[in-house]
Amino acid sequence: MDKHEEIVAEVKNLVAAPSVYGGLKELAQKWLDAEGTAAQANLTALLHAALKEDVNTIDAVIPFFASEAAKKAFGADQAAQMLAKAQEVKASGGKYCFCPACTAGAKLLELLA
Repeated sequence: MDKHEEIVAEVKNLVAAPSVYGGLKELAQKWLDAEGTAAQANLTALLHAALKEDVNTIDAVIPFFASEAAKKAFGADQAAQMLAKAQEVKASGGKYCFCPACTAGAKLLELLA
């Protein structure tokens, strides 16, 4: 698989991720729809900038998963599980959130660097 094919695969993963927010999903879909056109280069720059803004670091999500807001959003048990997973990711040297959207986004940041 060449680099462009890897990027396409990760953008598809991003679009399919249940945790991706609407604006990023829409931009990623536009990027896919522009495959092979001159517009894709501009959309690549926009997507890269959006990913730099939207991909959460593990240090950003740990306090959220420990918060009352997370307990309200996910339930206390699920929030505790997510906090434990985030702490595990950080302990193993992970830099980014482990959700499907951030996982795809982090890979894209690496590929687009």
